[in-house]
Amino acid sequence: MFTADATFSYSFPTNIRFGAGVSEELGTHLKAQNYQRPLIVSDPLVSQLPFFDKIIEKLKKDGIVVSVFSDVNKNPIKSDVYKGGDAFHEGQCDSIVGIGGGVALDVARAIALRAYHTRDLFNYDDLLDGWKLVTEKIPYFVTIPTTAGTGSEVGRSTVISEDDTHKKRVLFSPRLIASQIFADPLLTLELPPMVTASTGMDALAHNVEAFLAKGYHPMADGIALEGIRLIAENIEKAVFEPDVTARANMLIASLMGAVAFQKGLGIVHSLAHPLSTLVDAHHGTAIALMFEHGLTFNLQGAEASYHQLGKAMGSDVNSAEEVISYVAGLTQKFGLPTKLSEIGVKREDVSKLASLAAADFCLPCNHRSPSIGDLQAIYEKAL
Repeated sequence: MFTADATFSYSFPTNIRFGAGVSEELGTHLKAQNYQRPLIVSDPLVSQLPFFDKIIEKLKKDGIVVSVFSDVNKNPIKSDVYKGGDAFHEGQCDSIVGIGGGVALDVARAIALRAYHTRDLFNYDDLLDGWKLVTEKIPYFVTIPTTAGTGSEVGRSTVISEDDTHKKRVLFSPRLIASQIFADPLLTLELPPMVTASTGMDALAHNVEAFLAKGYHPMADGIALEGIRLIAENIEKAVFEPDVTARANMLIASLMGAVAFQKGLGIVHSLAHPLSTLVDAHHGTAIALMFEHGLTFNLQGAEASYHQLGKAMGSDVNSAEEVISYVAGLTQKFGLPTKLSEIGVKREDVSKLASLAAADFCLPCNHRSPSIGDLQAIYEKAL
């Protein structure tokens, strides 16, 4: 809440080119900035899709010398980043373009850091104040999202896991934000329904958790509420009967969620992250599974905020309890997992999951502070 003796600092992101077909402008843009040799960073799935080939061919026709790196895990690890850094130098690249979902864009951003910063990658861990060590140059960096979920295209941080433990580490610096974003809804039209659903639930969680996060940030709150409204109006159509308008609204809402969560996230993400660590769950699937449970825990003391969430979600959501029911209903409607046992979690995993959640980097922004016992109880209920 604002008080007369408080001061705040706000930072909002970068140049965004949004609309159907804008990805075709990439080559012209790079040449205008005097870049000729980009490293295109993607993932094994996206790099095999027809639109990716079209982007590469268009770049070559524009006289751009292209190197492609897509050898990444679905939950990216440090060695992925090191291999990408080697590819950057071997290709004598002068810029980096990330094309894909959260995985590709996270790795692209980490490679941008790694290109000219030679310490061990996790020396730049945000929890260790590693941002202070980001002092060398960063390659010119462009992002092109192909999913409407993480909003990584506008991010200033990247989440990379340790190779052995798969513990997630956050690398952060304001200098890691992309210089240019091309957000083209046409690139999302071919997404399978389950990917659209799980990434859409992630986008919804970003907006909801940003709104509920501790701290006073009315600009982030306003963006989050509008992002929630857009998702509520478009997510079902985007999953079941996609068209360009629904996809465009989901894409901008995803981007808005990532802008808003500079305010912070919370317990839903802290509950979900260990599921990627322990059973290699897809992030959006893990979010959808834990969303209802995190909202239930957070209700106490946030009733007024839940009322505002309900108004953003639509005329049928009129109480805090209906906010929770709405989220649970989407998960069920989309056929996403609703129990931890469905993704391979066992009862004996609960203690480890709770310990990882308690140490998660998102939890300090949650408006309630759960105990280890609280976290264990949530996972037990979700089994």
